[in-house]
Amino acid sequence: MFFAQHRAADSLTHVEHLPPRPGTPAPWPDWVPPVLRSSLGSRGITAPWRHQSEAATSAWQGAHTVVATGTGSGKSLAYQLPALSTLLTDDRATILYVAPTKALAADQLRSLVALDLPGVRPATYDGDTSREERDWVRQHARVVLTNPDMLHHGILPGHASWSRFLRGLRYVIVDESHAYRGVFGSHVAHVLRRLRRMAARYRTTPTFILASATSGDPLRTGTRLTGLPVTAFTEDTSPRGGITFALWEPPLLPASPALPSTSSSPGFSSPAFASRDAPTSPSSPSRDGDAPTRPRDAEPVRRSALRETADLLADAVAAGVRTLAFIRSRKGAELVATMARRSLDTAVPGLGSRVAAYRSGYLREDRRALERDLLDGTLLGLASTNALELGVDLVGLDAVLISGYPGTLASLWQQAGRAGRAGRDATCVLIARDDPLDTYLVHHPEALFGRPVEATVFDPGNPHVLAPQLCCAAAELPLTPADLPLFGPTAEPTLDALVAAGILRKRPSGWYWTERHRPDVDLRGAGGGPVAVVESATGRLLGTVDTGSAHHQVHDGAVYLHQGITYVVDKLDLADSVALVHAEDPDWSTHPRDVTDVTVLSVRETRTAGSAGAVTLSLGEVEVTSQVVSYQRRRLVSGEVIDVCELDLPQRVLRTVAVWWTVTPEALDAAGVPDVDWPGALHAAEHASIGLLPLVATCDRWDIGGLSTAFHADTGLPTVFVYDGHPGGAGFAERAFEVATDWLSATRTVVAECRCDQGCPSCVQSPKCGNGNNPLGKADAVTVLSLVLSALSREPARRTTDLAA
Repeated sequence: MFFAQHRAADSLTHVEHLPPRPGTPAPWPDWVPPVLRSSLGSRGITAPWRHQSEAATSAWQGAHTVVATGTGSGKSLAYQLPALSTLLTDDRATILYVAPTKALAADQLRSLVALDLPGVRPATYDGDTSREERDWVRQHARVVLTNPDMLHHGILPGHASWSRFLRGLRYVIVDESHAYRGVFGSHVAHVLRRLRRMAARYRTTPTFILASATSGDPLRTGTRLTGLPVTAFTEDTSPRGGITFALWEPPLLPASPALPSTSSSPGFSSPAFASRDAPTSPSSPSRDGDAPTRPRDAEPVRRSALRETADLLADAVAAGVRTLAFIRSRKGAELVATMARRSLDTAVPGLGSRVAAYRSGYLREDRRALERDLLDGTLLGLASTNALELGVDLVGLDAVLISGYPGTLASLWQQAGRAGRAGRDATCVLIARDDPLDTYLVHHPEALFGRPVEATVFDPGNPHVLAPQLCCAAAELPLTPADLPLFGPTAEPTLDALVAAGILRKRPSGWYWTERHRPDVDLRGAGGGPVAVVESATGRLLGTVDTGSAHHQVHDGAVYLHQGITYVVDKLDLADSVALVHAEDPDWSTHPRDVTDVTVLSVRETRTAGSAGAVTLSLGEVEVTSQVVSYQRRRLVSGEVIDVCELDLPQRVLRTVAVWWTVTPEALDAAGVPDVDWPGALHAAEHASIGLLPLVATCDRWDIGGLSTAFHADTGLPTVFVYDGHPGGAGFAERAFEVATDWLSATRTVVAECRCDQGCPSCVQSPKCGNGNNPLGKADAVTVLSLVLSALSREPARRTTDLAA
């Protein structure tokens, strides 16, 4: 491997060798035109692999098709063959290609242009497309490459100007379909239904082709996403080089004196104390990348995963190894690139210029330049968010570094597959964060290498998704009774509610949108358009931040990183969606803190177990009220808290779905947990259970939030809540309720096996705790989790459903 042996000896926990696999070719289908075969042959594609041929033939014959195979398996050829063959044999045919990222659409455009086929005329249509280009695309393009957001905001509302394109629509290609999960997936499912409805308006019934990474149950997922029966192809017959996959745990830092307490929150010993762990965007600031903040008892902590990744990236670049490092956050990607550049320039002046950061929020020309530099070898190392996870053909990469488990196995293997494409051997290193799930995985490799990939979780029936999507459909074209089956069994009662609220008007011919402006619906659940980050002195646009992250990432006084340059936020103007910043290089970082409250609205299901009903597990709807109230400034070198600065930001209210469990005071007393320790025990159990939920659900901890309290007004008992961080829920809490025993068992294992004495980031501390990780009781959390598991597993649970709160 490329990294130093002395470093590896201390940090490697497991190495998995995945053997190479030979490919199984197939003859060209006889329906593929000679000109297409010739063009593909000139690019080195002399024959398709068997799965490509079979999936392409299925789609050519008119069957809605999903091909779900590994990274680098050539899924693009499976949909290009029927799509391009149709364009070459039917002058009026058009193709719509939908990808979750602009980078992927740009990569596909490069591929199509390189084929140089007559009359194909491909073009991208996204937020970066100029007005003049958009007019040309509508009038002349035969292959339109776009994303769900542009399909939703631009194409469907303006369907009249797209009539030429829609009348010829033969195929709709949905690339990287496994990326459509949670609330985003639910929205995209309805956008595709709206597309089907609009195509029918122009008398076309296109065939859908979905491409997905290897995932659990792609047939069911594809059917739910499109609303159509699909045929699935899951056997990967492409060749694959060998992969050396290392699991890496950063070393413990030398012990040093504890930092003094800085919390001013009262009542930590009170049984009524409530702790909070609110969901935020992965791009929000975390303590990773700064000097670790030590708990009050000076528990040993691990070196930051970001610093470790930066050192490994620098090692790789110094050795001439072309490497892509995946980082969980925008800030983290900037930090890793900056630290790696500094290390390289210290060793070899100028070598740092061959490392860069890549993330969403960059301007179009910056992203395209970085992609070109990586492909042609100008850059040897790139620190990227998951913006480069999907599909972009990064031929020639030797290694991938993954800084922190990306949340799902599908994402893990997608990221790992970025290296070693075209049959080359590759190295992949998963660097564990100081986090319960990461710690569990690097010490339990069977949970990574012996598990099937998860099924994608999303719920098109979510009323917070369905209602606004029905409004969008009605604004595009009045809804009729014949349209209702397209949107599911709850469409009609949802329309009745919209009519009662005066949002839609019902007439004998159908349901009509009542406003002049179009509905404002954000597919990605960010709660509005992006916030522009602007340099105060020059007015220069640096980039954007989604609205959901703005309170945490660009609040007044926040430190903001962009392309290795540090800025401080002067003013966050929410009304105008702009954050004004100035360049500064402070020796401190910023860490927002928030307060959260949870109200139970209704209970769907509940399980009561244990002696005298000691434990109750529930699933239902809740209302979460949260507010970012302050931020800490911490020294970069020591992690010392300089001060706490107050903020005046508005509250946010979220109606969502939660799973929660209660324990009776009598059971806690009998287990030996005194009431003075209940807050710390529940708080620690909450943090750990949030950290481990991604083990059983297709989410990561940034998708979910939690609250624990020694007394909750709605339950009347000590309670731990874990809730989906999206309006209406995203399916994660339901999954947690279904597999609660497996989920909480893994949680207890992580906390009990951790080598710390009082609790640390590897078990019960959280990087996004609104109360500064205080109080926490590690040993008592193990006791409480054991009590809950014993009750749930020892006897048949009594279950009730649909209870009022």
